[in-house]
Amino acid sequence: MREAWAEAYEELRALDPSVLAPQDLEGLADAAWWLSRMQESTAARQRAYAGYAAAGDDRRSGFVATRLCIEHFLRGEPAVGAGWLMRARRHLEHLEDGVEQGFLSTAQARIELTKGDLDDAMTHARRATEIGQRNGHRDLIAMGIHLEGLVLIATGRVPEGMALLDEAMTSVVARELSDYFTGAVYCNVLEACLELADVRRAGEWSEASRAWCESLPAGSPYPGLCRVNRAEVADLQGAWMEAEIEALRASEELLSFNPMAAAWALYEAGEIRRRLGDVPGAENAFARAHELGFEPQPGLALLRLAQGKVDAAVTGIRMALGGPGGGRLRRARLLAAQVDVALAAGDLDTARQATCDLEGTARDFDTPALDAAAATARGAVRLAEGDVPGALDALRHASSVWQAVRLPYEGARARMLYAVALRAAGASEDALLELRAALSVFERLGAATDAARAAELLAGRPDLPRGLTVREAEVLRLVASGKSNRDIAAELVISEHTVARHLQNIFGKLDVSSRSAATAFAFEHGLA
Repeated sequence: MREAWAEAYEELRALDPSVLAPQDLEGLADAAWWLSRMQESTAARQRAYAGYAAAGDDRRSGFVATRLCIEHFLRGEPAVGAGWLMRARRHLEHLEDGVEQGFLSTAQARIELTKGDLDDAMTHARRATEIGQRNGHRDLIAMGIHLEGLVLIATGRVPEGMALLDEAMTSVVARELSDYFTGAVYCNVLEACLELADVRRAGEWSEASRAWCESLPAGSPYPGLCRVNRAEVADLQGAWMEAEIEALRASEELLSFNPMAAAWALYEAGEIRRRLGDVPGAENAFARAHELGFEPQPGLALLRLAQGKVDAAVTGIRMALGGPGGGRLRRARLLAAQVDVALAAGDLDTARQATCDLEGTARDFDTPALDAAAATARGAVRLAEGDVPGALDALRHASSVWQAVRLPYEGARARMLYAVALRAAGASEDALLELRAALSVFERLGAATDAARAAELLAGRPDLPRGLTVREAEVLRLVASGKSNRDIAAELVISEHTVARHLQNIFGKLDVSSRSAATAFAFEHGLA
C-alpha cells in the first residue's frame, strides 16, 4: 500500500542482502521506485532477475526482464532496454502464453509504436489485450486496449483510437488497476489528448483522475508526470502562469526518474516564456531542454524569429523537419511554424509547400485543431500572396474553429490575421472588432509581443498595399532610403539572400522591375 512504501523500503534495506529472496528483492525494487530512488530500484530488480534465473524460473525471469526493459527505455537508454527485451523473449518464448508474455507484448508494442512500425505495434497490442482477457488480468487488458488506441491514432483513425483510450481510462477512474499501471495508462492517454490538442477530453480525464493523482506521495514519480500533463492543459487553456509553475516543478521532480520527461517540461516552460515575451527566460529553458537531449523545436525557431534572426529560424526549423522520428503529429507542429518562418523570410514557395503538407495531415487525422492550424496557415499564405478573398475564407474558418476548441492564444492570432484581411478587403469596422477581441485575449494571457502588434494595428497604422507583409514593407522602406542589399541585411539581421528574396516578392506584388520603380511606389503610398 502507498503508505507502506517508505516503511517497506527501510525494513528491506536493513536486512542482510544475502538473505533476501528474489521476491524480497522485487519488493525492495518496487519500494525504491515509488520513492524515486531509481538507481537502487534498478539494482535491486537486476538482483531479483539474477535470483529467478539461477533458480530456473523462466516465467518470473521474463517478467522482471520486461520491467527492466521498460525502465531503461524510460531513462533514455534504448540499447540497454533492447538487451533486456531480448532476455525477456528468451525466457518466455518456449512457455505457454500467460500474463508475462502479455506484458512483454505491451513493451514490444510501445517500442514499435515509437519506431513507427505501426503494423507490428498493433499485432503486439492486440496480443496483449487477448492474453489479458483470457486470464482476466485487468492491468494487462487496460494496457493492451490503450496501446491499440494509440496505434489507431498514429494511423490517422483518431475517433476509433480515442474510443479505445476512453475505454481504458474508465478502468483508471474506477480504481480497477494497480497504481503502476494506472499511472502508465493515465499518462499515455493524456499525452495523446494533448498531442491532438483535444483540451476538452484532456481536461475531463485529468479532473476525473485528480483524486488518484492527489493521493500519491510527493516523492513518487507519477506526481511529476501528472504535473507535466496539467502544465500542458493549463498552457493550452491560457493559464500561463500556472502552467509555467507546474512545468518547472515537474522538471525538477522528473530529472532523476525520466530526463526526457524533465526536458519536455522545460520545453513547455520555454514556450510559455516565449509567448510572454521573456526572451532570456525562453532561451534558458530551451537550452536546458537541449542539454537533456530534447530538440527544442519549433519553439526555438520561433524565438529566433522574434529576435529578428530569420536565417537562424529558417535553418532550425528545416533541420528539425529533416530529423528522424517524432510522428506526423509532431511534424504538423513543425510545419505550422515553418509557414510563419518562411513568410518572414519571404520564401513563399516553402510556405506554400509547408501549408500543403499540413493540410494533408489535417485531412488524414481529421481533428478540429489540425483543421484550424491548416486553415490559419492557408490564410496567412494567401494574405502574403495578395489573395484577399481566399485569405478571408480560410481565416474566418480558422478563427471559428479555434474558438470552438477553446484554444485562446491560437484563436486570437487567427483573428488578428483575419482583421488584416478584412482591412485589405475594405471592411474596416469589422477589422476593428476582430482586433479589439484579439487584443483583449493577448492582454489577458500576457502575450506581450502579440498584444503590441494588435495595438499597433488598432492605432491606425496604414494598411499595407498590394498584399505586402510587414517585413516586405520594412525592406521597401530601406530600399527607398537608398540602402544596398548588404546594408538592409545588416540592419534587419538577415542574410543578403533573404533580402533578395524579399525584393523578388515585392517586385512581383508591385508589378515593377527596378529599385527606382519600387522607390517611387514607396513614396506614393507613404511607405518611404
